[in-house]
Amino acid sequence: MLLSEGKWDVVTLQQNSMNSADVTTYIPFAQKLYDFIKALQPDAQVVFHQTWAYRSDSRDFSLIAENQFAKNSKEMWQKSKAAYQTVASDLGIKILPVGDAFQKVAESKKWAYQKDAGFNFGNPVYPQLPDQKKSLHQGYFWDKSKKLGFDSHHANEAGCFLGSLVWYRFLFGESAKHLKFIPKEVPEDFAKYLKKVTDTVVKN
Repeated sequence: MLLSEGKWDVVTLQQNSMNSADVTTYIPFAQKLYDFIKALQPDAQVVFHQTWAYRSDSRDFSLIAENQFAKNSKEMWQKSKAAYQTVASDLGIKILPVGDAFQKVAESKKWAYQKDAGFNFGNPVYPQLPDQKKSLHQGYFWDKSKKLGFDSHHANEAGCFLGSLVWYRFLFGESAKHLKFIPKEVPEDFAKYLKKVTDTVVKN
């Protein structure tokens, strides 16, 4: 219904993250979606939004084949990157490399997330949380019942900020360095690094 209204400049597609590393899950659905969008919006640019790998301490990772899961975050990224590239090439569309930006941070010696070795995960005490300042994922949190929860899949404020920087540079072709907005939850030095990552990863 929304695609039928007005004129759209850009429409993005993505695979859900748990299936992102198995290229067979894209077929034939990506092509069908592309054709459907073009039928409604023939002038719109269709773009693939590359999802990211789960945090390094995740308890699960995506499927890479039927009943076979990635062993770690890096394999999830590698396989999902390959899948997105394969299907993007088939469709003749570009990729918003958000997953590559996440991986760039994950491989940094200075900025990569490291599990807090000093936190007592076996017997956590409310409201204490482990150090997660360099995380791009939600990670550990206390729920309303004061039970320690864990989300290694979804982006936190820093991850959302990095993703939005990639979208900005990709769509407008401008460096993120001059942008003044920084989410209050993201340390200024980390935000500065994320802007550098964006300019490195997104090639216009």
